[in-house]
Amino acid sequence: MLLSISWRNIWRHPARSGVLMMAIIAGLWAGILVTALTNGWIHQRFVNMIQEEITHVQIHHPEFLTEREPWMYIQNKDEIFRFLERDERVLSWSARTLTDGMIQSPLTTSGVQIRGVQIDRERATTTFHENLTTGDYLDSELRNPVLLGERLADKLNVEVGNRIVLTFQDLENEITSGSFTITGLFRTASNPYDERNVFVRSDDLQDLLAGEVVFHEIAILVDREELSDSVRTDLNYQFDQIIAETWYELSPELRYITDAGGNLIVYIMAVILLALAFGILNTMLMAIFERMRELGMLLAIGMSKLRVFVMIMMESVILTMTGAGGGLLLAWLTLGYLGEKGIDMTSMGGDSMAEFGYDAVVYPIAYTNDYVTTIILVVVTALLAAIYPAIKALRLNPGEVVRE
Repeated sequence: MLLSISWRNIWRHPARSGVLMMAIIAGLWAGILVTALTNGWIHQRFVNMIQEEITHVQIHHPEFLTEREPWMYIQNKDEIFRFLERDERVLSWSARTLTDGMIQSPLTTSGVQIRGVQIDRERATTTFHENLTTGDYLDSELRNPVLLGERLADKLNVEVGNRIVLTFQDLENEITSGSFTITGLFRTASNPYDERNVFVRSDDLQDLLAGEVVFHEIAILVDREELSDSVRTDLNYQFDQIIAETWYELSPELRYITDAGGNLIVYIMAVILLALAFGILNTMLMAIFERMRELGMLLAIGMSKLRVFVMIMMESVILTMTGAGGGLLLAWLTLGYLGEKGIDMTSMGGDSMAEFGYDAVVYPIAYTNDYVTTIILVVVTALLAAIYPAIKALRLNPGEVVRE
């Protein structure tokens, strides 16, 4: 009976109830869409950095990341390689030779990070080779091949087939140089990364850097991200003179966006739900004041105050959930379309987003948890917003209302 009465009371004023429902639909649709857009940005950035460069765990000399001296290489690399080969948690790994130096073209000179990679292992561990836009990968038959970012190539005014000179410090702290041929150009989602990194074969770099096999970094891809901490812990316990770190420790940027991303979503939904609460409060108060005589009559003929309270609370929840259902359905349909096509942010500054390492085309992602959390928050908001109008109704004096 209370459910039937509550439903009918909602539609006594179709225009007023309809306007509130439309506001709820629009608010939840926008909230879910912004949440999904934020999730998409975070997910794409996370995947790009993990799969293209950082991987899940990295091993270095304890001081290499702060000092970046050529002689700070991994001493016990062979034992570590055998450990990684036996560990079932490890999908693949790749050793890298790293140094900082200068790149010189006939036009200009620029500072770069020189990354010497093992061709086959790097291809199996990361997806960086998929960023190649022009030319061939490092398995070219040319002597001393090098890959440059498109932005760096434009800055140096060079193209595929041209030669450049890399200058850096070797293990004896002597300045050495080598001539390299550009075999390919790449483009990632990050313009700064493209401008400051060049890729060569580790064998070629080692010949100039040390004359022996040296690796400054071992990048490890594990079966599941949750295993990163255990692999890191085992490596640090098993081997001396190295430090193993997870992506969470290696990248302050990823740590920030994963930690702050969830808070951003909470703030967005809080603003939407706050506006929703005021809308429900206003609508229910108007309904109470218009039905003073009716509520007084119900109390006078014997309806308990508890039933009156429950009836008003049910009106609020039904009104809110009807609008919420429409908003969530509209959001689900919208994301079904945008999840496949993506949202091109180029017209809204997408090119500038690449300066911060984000793709111009974003694919929104809404997790099941987002929908469930939204429904729970909407119900709680409706209940809280309806408490004051319900208490207002319970304070009515049936005798006075009937006499009036």
